[in-house]
Amino acid sequence: MTDTAPEPRPETPEPDESARDAPARPETAAEDAPAAEAPPGAPEDGDEPDAAEAPFVEPGDGDEPGAGADPGDSAAEIAGLKDRLLRAVAETENVRKRAARERDDAARYAIAGFARDMVGVADDLARALDNAQEPLRESADAKALLEGLALTRRNLDAALERHGLERIDPAGEPFDHNFHEAMFEMDAPDAAPGAVVQVVQAGYRLHDRLLRPARVGVARRRAGAGGDGKDAAGNG
Repeated sequence: MTDTAPEPRPETPEPDESARDAPARPETAAEDAPAAEAPPGAPEDGDEPDAAEAPFVEPGDGDEPGAGADPGDSAAEIAGLKDRLLRAVAETENVRKRAARERDDAARYAIAGFARDMVGVADDLARALDNAQEPLRESADAKALLEGLALTRRNLDAALERHGLERIDPAGEPFDHNFHEAMFEMDAPDAAPGAVVQVVQAGYRLHDRLLRPARVGVARRRAGAGGDGKDAAGNG
């Protein structure tokens, strides 16, 4: 029997003393730990979740817009909203026109108070000229004064007219209650009944607005006068 020599066992290297004493590295421990499984549907590494993205859900038969609504109610609501819109537009247009008219009137008649005071001055000048006695007119000094007053009156009337004031002097015209104020009636055979035969005070109007009515005397209507102007005795 042949004796076989035992096979030599491989020598195991002895661990290094420095490596044995060093603590384990965290990276090695983390690499050796099993990775946690991500829940289904979670974004992969490096992908950020989109906050605005929502899962799309396909609507069913009952989720369509207007499903179950009465078309008659929708038409009535639309008609009501249209009516309210038209009313609002019309009201806005009326307010705009009213504001424009008030602005124009304010600019057009802003001098009404001042003009009313100035026509009083014109009246005083007219009375001063009308009441001047005849002997005074023959005097040289008084004549120059009266001519100056007459020139002042004409200039004042022209200035008032430039600013829209119109003098109302209705002598011989039919009486008009819109612009005349009757102070008295008098007999005037040569005038038509109801005509203005005397102007006590001239009137004025500013543009188309009456500033002051003319104060007048009116011819009295003859009693028993017919349509042909004859009196009760039959005289013409």
